[in-house]
Amino acid sequence: MLYPLVNNFRNVLDLSGIWEFKTDPKKIGEREKWFKGFNTGTTIAVPGSWNEQLEELGLLHYVGSAWYSKKVFIPSEYESKRIILRIGSIDYNSKFWINGKFAGENKVGFLPIELEINDFVVPGKEAIIVIMVNNELSDETLPQGITSKRFRDEKRLRDETNPPTRYDFSPYGGIHRTIQLVTTPHCYIKQIKIDTKILNNRNGLVNAEIIINSKKSLVISAQIISGKKVLSQKTSLNSGKAKVKFEISNCKFWSIDNPFLYDLKIELLDEKNIIDEYKTPFGVREVVISGNKLLLNGKEIYLKGFGKHEDFSVIGKGLFLPLMVKDFELMKWINANSFRTSHYPYSEEMMFYADRKGFLVIDEVPAVSLDFRYVNGNTLKTHKEHITRLIDRDYNHPSVIMWAVGNEPNLVGDKNYYNGSAKKYWKEIFGFTKKIDSSRPITVPNCTRAGVNDPVFEFSDVLSLNRYYGWYEYPGNLDEATSILSKEMDTIFNKYKKPILFTEFGVDTMPGLHSISTQMFTEEYQQQFLEAYINLIRSKKYTIGEHVWNFADFRTPQHFRRVVLNLKGVFNRNREPKSAAFLLKRIWQNPSKNKL
Repeated sequence: MLYPLVNNFRNVLDLSGIWEFKTDPKKIGEREKWFKGFNTGTTIAVPGSWNEQLEELGLLHYVGSAWYSKKVFIPSEYESKRIILRIGSIDYNSKFWINGKFAGENKVGFLPIELEINDFVVPGKEAIIVIMVNNELSDETLPQGITSKRFRDEKRLRDETNPPTRYDFSPYGGIHRTIQLVTTPHCYIKQIKIDTKILNNRNGLVNAEIIINSKKSLVISAQIISGKKVLSQKTSLNSGKAKVKFEISNCKFWSIDNPFLYDLKIELLDEKNIIDEYKTPFGVREVVISGNKLLLNGKEIYLKGFGKHEDFSVIGKGLFLPLMVKDFELMKWINANSFRTSHYPYSEEMMFYADRKGFLVIDEVPAVSLDFRYVNGNTLKTHKEHITRLIDRDYNHPSVIMWAVGNEPNLVGDKNYYNGSAKKYWKEIFGFTKKIDSSRPITVPNCTRAGVNDPVFEFSDVLSLNRYYGWYEYPGNLDEATSILSKEMDTIFNKYKKPILFTEFGVDTMPGLHSISTQMFTEEYQQQFLEAYINLIRSKKYTIGEHVWNFADFRTPQHFRRVVLNLKGVFNRNREPKSAAFLLKRIWQNPSKNKL
């Protein structure tokens, strides 16, 4: 799936803005034909979550169905074009109607949806678009869902959250990213897949596969553009596919210090005429796990950064470009070089920005806290669809150095997780992912309860650990916590002989709370905790990075251990620094894996 752009053959009309809005807690909307349009006097801004935006209407913790409606004029010049309704993400399930007719549905959150709508609109006339969004989850979705009844039936009363979730972030609902009308020619470039290789310290190799939606006898013209320098070649399509190869001399390799981007321009030709065109940026780089080291372009690199969340006041999970720029500038200020898209894919805009700014990204699907007591064949099918669509979307981004195909399985500590069924499941998931992309390492961050014998370790290229000794376990006892963790790290490494990455470690910290003694929740304890962990992580020869949990405080479901927010952020929710931010800035200013 190609990101929308405007050129002589393609166009984009942004439909973001104010939409009519109506909740449907009793699920009567389809029966009462709301898809023909409605006007309740309630409106909502798109993109954005409904939760805080319409809190005054009782939607802060609303989980259920809601309807969106907007009248849109379809330009007459779209008459000869293929017309697509494209949404960057809707969470989680959605149905679409155009002019009262059902146009399609989607059951995958966090990733783009495209619907071809030529049969539903008349160019030169107005159309009404109606979308039903539902943020309820089940055993077969990603993430999986849970109910209050199940919490209570399992006698897990102290685990129950409101709204009920299996994860520790708000189950926001809504149209969360840009919604657009996109046009292409009817015969069009469908996909471009770019692979790069470093031949030596001066030359780079670029292989690209181009897929179109037709098996006609057509020609592809490909150009690699860097300023005034252009490399070009032509090739014929075979069954709708073509491959091109370029060797770039004096190649500028993409890196953290120099995130240089080339442009690959593809023209689709019918005899002598260009009938479609697409241009996309890419970087020439290689990522390799070699022994206990992570190599970028043949050089060892140590990851310093964060787990993050798409979360901000009022907008919730909605795409907000000023916030994106702010977050990257803060990460640059603090000397971070990487982040993980915990616990779901982030916006396409963020991935392009990471390319541009030279940040390394661990790209994660929303298989967070899978409960294998309730995993079934449909869960596996949904999991594979998320992986397929994520890799399809993000394959060409040089910033993406690793796929995380899950996070913290067996969080409930079920003993049956080790009976072979989980191993079979993860073997299937890792094998499936490798078939789609064998060029990047794959991992699944592991939680304390899954322990040393977690089957994800058998298949992961990198062993990713989420640990909170000194917080959830051994509270306030950092010496004991780090001693136990040190032994566990050695046990894990000695068993699997793979590099270890810390993908989560941190403590809840109340801004402005201080103590001269060791006291949890204070700013001093957050500094002591992070420094103790980083000292330990860097003392091991087999570690490749440290990702602090979390970049910024974020909203969670209601629970007695959360005061509205998860307060593990190094920055508060408004992006103001806690004291630990200055500690990390000092520690991370040296580019190497140095002692403190």
